[in-house]
Amino acid sequence: MAIKIQMCLLVAGMMAASCSGTHNNTADTVSTGGKKDTIMANAADAPMVNMQYCFYHTDGQKAQDTTIVNMLINGDKVSGKMSWLPKEKDARKGTITGKLNGNAIKAVWTFTQEGSKDTMNVEFQLRGNALAQKPYSYDAKTGRQQTNTSADYSLIYNMKNCTD
Repeated sequence: MAIKIQMCLLVAGMMAASCSGTHNNTADTVSTGGKKDTIMANAADAPMVNMQYCFYHTDGQKAQDTTIVNMLINGDKVSGKMSWLPKEKDARKGTITGKLNGNAIKAVWTFTQEGSKDTMNVEFQLRGNALAQKPYSYDAKTGRQQTNTSADYSLIYNMKNCTD
């Protein structure tokens, strides 16, 4: 009977030890402006650099509006193309350039819409096989959309094959 108890304690101790320690895929939650965003805790979890990433997001009625983001990460520099393709509306197509910090990307989207050139700051976060973006808000003073920097990363893009 004592041997069975010792074996149970040994197995329980081994299980407890295997559940503790540092894991490369853990995430910490930090507060930013009253909102909680998930960020990667370890540099080992940072996205692969010198690599091309391609993502898409659909929304609108019947998911007919599409946004496509193709980006190249080279060191901490991010460059690529971003297109917003709404059904029966004027598209925004252009380039993004920015910086990678951990798994967060802050970039400027330079686009053309209705024949006019414009820019907008955009914020993304790489999450494994997905890309998350902070949503836009409307600024009544300027009459323009802008990134809602106090919001969570709530727009989720799915990874796609870059040859599509």
